[in-house]
Order: sequence, then structure tokens, then C-alpha cells
Amino acid sequence: MADFLWWRDGVIYQIYPRSFYDTNGNGIGDLPGITAKLDYLADLGVDALWLSPFYPSPDKDFGYDISDHKGVDAKHGSLADFDSLVEASHKRGMRIVLDLVLNHTSAQHPWFRESSANRTNPKHDWYLWADTIPNNWESVFGGKAWTWHAGRGQYYYHMFVKEQPDVNWRNPAVRAAQLDVVRFWLKRGVDGFRLDVFNVYFKDEQLRSNPFALHGIRAFDRQEHLYDYDQPEMDDLLIELRQLLDQYPDSYAVGETFMPTPENAFRYMGEDKLHAAFEFDFLHSKYDPAQLLKAIIDWEKLAEKTGLFPNYVLSNHDVPRTATRHAKGEDDARPKVMMALLLTMRGTPFLYNGEEIGQRDISLKRSELLDPLGKKYYPFHKGRDGCRAPMQWDSSENAGFTSGTPWLKLHPDYKTRNVEAQQKDENSLFNLTRKLIALRKEYVTLRRGDFIHLENTPKKVLAYFRKDKNETILVVLNFSNKIQSMDLPAPKWAILFSEMRTGKVGAHLKLFPNEVLVLKK
Repeated sequence: MADFLWWRDGVIYQIYPRSFYDTNGNGIGDLPGITAKLDYLADLGVDALWLSPFYPSPDKDFGYDISDHKGVDAKHGSLADFDSLVEASHKRGMRIVLDLVLNHTSAQHPWFRESSANRTNPKHDWYLWADTIPNNWESVFGGKAWTWHAGRGQYYYHMFVKEQPDVNWRNPAVRAAQLDVVRFWLKRGVDGFRLDVFNVYFKDEQLRSNPFALHGIRAFDRQEHLYDYDQPEMDDLLIELRQLLDQYPDSYAVGETFMPTPENAFRYMGEDKLHAAFEFDFLHSKYDPAQLLKAIIDWEKLAEKTGLFPNYVLSNHDVPRTATRHAKGEDDARPKVMMALLLTMRGTPFLYNGEEIGQRDISLKRSELLDPLGKKYYPFHKGRDGCRAPMQWDSSENAGFTSGTPWLKLHPDYKTRNVEAQQKDENSLFNLTRKLIALRKEYVTLRRGDFIHLENTPKKVLAYFRKDKNETILVVLNFSNKIQSMDLPAPKWAILFSEMRTGKVGAHLKLFPNEVLVLKK
């Protein structure tokens, strides 16, 4: 695989460590657990592991409220465990991407403890403080974004929960300290970073109020956010960050664009900025070929203008799982079609742990919710606990995830839906995923070839060419549970992948219900 660049051509697999695999029986996944499953991940064929936060945290936002950006929470292991994971992953040809949460810290972080002590300490301006509430800014998690701190006698700003105060990125000392966090992990062998809500780092210098907007359930959504994120200073910071990253060959950064559009995601990408940034139109599309095609074409148009490379996400730790959104019951036909789409696109695929076996969200009563978002907005928003349930490894007690009590309950289908069972089933979602990842590695055209939509197909069919100067591959996906007839633009096609047929197909094709077909001219 000459010219294979891991973050562009590979598949990046997101692990939510808390729910992946527990080795010490405390009911919480840990770093040794990830190391123990590296052979599984290598067999699946992924090229990089993106680890959601494992840093010391009081867990007011389950890892995204960090009290030490340079450590490992004891419940997840130690720095030595992390070093072992990096070494073992690299030996298997897999890179490590860390989740960096640099917009805010925990209120228990030493920086905030010092900053909040009084108004004269060395870190007095490392956060955003005000004598009175200066504007109408709202918290994403509900309520005003300014909270009174009695010890300091001032209000502090937090875009998320009150235990997550936002740092003051306009302070040069804060900027230097945050970039030193990046440097710390690069020196430990980390290959890249996913930057949590990176475009909210800077707020308006004058702290002006946002205009009112006529939409949304949350008060946060009923504002036009001109002043609390997407500020112009972000661009210079990303240039500085990229200069740091470029000192480490093949390092990488992808940004989680907060409230993204394709346009603002691309604003932050470039030769001198981020390698990639997320926008989620593809993820939020319905199970509909036309809607998915529009999301793809929007990416492609912007990519053509800029020369940048798209990326695609089906699910993550913040949204209901693919199968929960699209499948009917326990049937994996639709998740298979979506997985095939993800893995045959021109763009870096991100795969969330458990998607390869079609895990569904768990259902929780209000009293069982742990996520602060769900607690605040139930029943309008049931929170993110559902998609964070433990990985289902086998049919044994607790799905083989832990010998203790799981921190979050398991889906009751784990007796039949688990890794062990799907590995043995040739037509499982797991094996479809593994085969298509291998196919993607075999054919550079699937990784970097042009995307060309095949028009004049049935309404419920999405077909597209992946094409370069050497070969043409055609992907045909039937989004319906009925047979669909269509004509192909050449008389003979070799089958590269199908669960339903072998050999070749001719110019006239009858697609089976929910069929996935990858052909070569």
C-alpha cells in the first residue's frame, strides 16, 4: 500500500474507554482493557484508535470535565498502562488519537482552584470572571452560563455544566499551558488528537450579548451565536497548533466543530490549520438515499474548491447509535447498508465502538439517567447514556465486559448480539465490516478515487462510482426491502463484494432487498 497515509486512507475507530473492557472488576473500562483487545481491533482492520477521555475527572460530565490533562484517572489505569497501550498499538500498526478537551477544565482542576481563591493570585485571569452577569449567554446544558462563586465574589463563565468552567484563551499563559498539554502527549508517542468543541475556545472580547433567535427548545438554541464561539482569533491559534504538530511526522488533528455547517468546518481545515474537522449532516441524515447523497455532495463541492479531504461519521458517544436510528428491531439489514456506505466513501471513515456488531442504545428510566444533558432536558432529550452502554463481547454474564457491576446497564440483547457470535457468523454485520475494511485497503480507488454519483437509478437506490485513472469501482446500495431493477453503464461487472451472489453481473441488474454490492469494471 504505497503512499498510505493513516489518517487519510485508514479507518479511525473511536473507543469510549469507560465502556470498552474492564480488567479489574470495578465495572468501568480501562486502558489495560483496550490493550487486551488490540488483536481484535487489528483483525477488524482499523488503522487508528481514538480514545475518549481517560484523564482524572470527577465525572460531572463523564470524563469531559478534566482535573489533570496530563494524567490517567486511577479508575482507568496509569500512565504506565497508557505507555504500554501506545507501544502495543504501534507494534500492530495502529495509531493512537487522544480526545483533548481544552475549552474548559473541571472546577476541581488546580488552575481553577487557584484562580477562584481570590482576585490577585497568579492565575486570577485564567478563567472568565465578572462582577455582574455581563450578557445573556446560556449554558448548553441548561440555565445561565454564569455562576456565582462565593469564595472569589464573582461570576465565572461555563458553556457546559457549572462544574466545567471555560478557560481564558486570550491569556498568553493559558495558551502556552494548553499547547504544552499537546506537546506532553506527543512526546509520549501519541499520533493525533480529536479536539473537543474546539471552535468555542475564544469568546467575544467585549462579552457582548447574542441576538435573539426564533427556534429551539433550549434557551441556548434561541440565540444567534455571534459572540460565544467561532471568533476570528481561532484561526491564528490553529496555525500555531499546526506548527507544533508538524514537528512530529505524520501527526494529525481533527476538530469537533461545535454547531457545525460544512462552511465553518472547512474554514478551520487547511495545510496550515487542522487536517480535518467534523460536520455532521451525514450523521444526522435519515435512512434516505437522497438526503445522504446531498450531505455527500455538499462535502465534495467544498472539498473540490479547497483540495481538502472529507470525513464521515455514522455515530459517536454523543448521538443515538446507527442501528437505533435506522434499523427495524434486531434486523441488521439497514445497518449493513449504512456501514457499506461509510466504508466505500471518499473520505476518512470514523467508526464508533460497537457499531461493527450493530449495538443498539439501551433504554433508561428518568431515575436511571446519569448524563447531565438528559437529566436537564428529559423527555425532550433523553441524554447520551443510551449510546454509551458497555461493549458486548460475548454471551456470558455482563456480556464479558466486566466481572463486577457495570457502571451502566447492558442492552438485554447481548446474549445473541455480541462479538463472539458475530465472528462465527459469515453474514454478520461484523464480518461485512471486516471484509469492506480489507477491500478498502486493497483498492486505492476506494480510499482516494473520485466520487461520481450514478444518476437515473430507482428512488430507493444509491449508486456511485469510485474512479481513478486506473480503475472504476461501482457501489450499489438498495435502501428498500423490495427488489429494485436498474441498468448498469457497462455490460459486465466483476463482483468485489456481495453477501448474496458470486461471479459477475450484467448490464441489467435486479437488486435484492437491502443489498450491498461492490463491483469492478
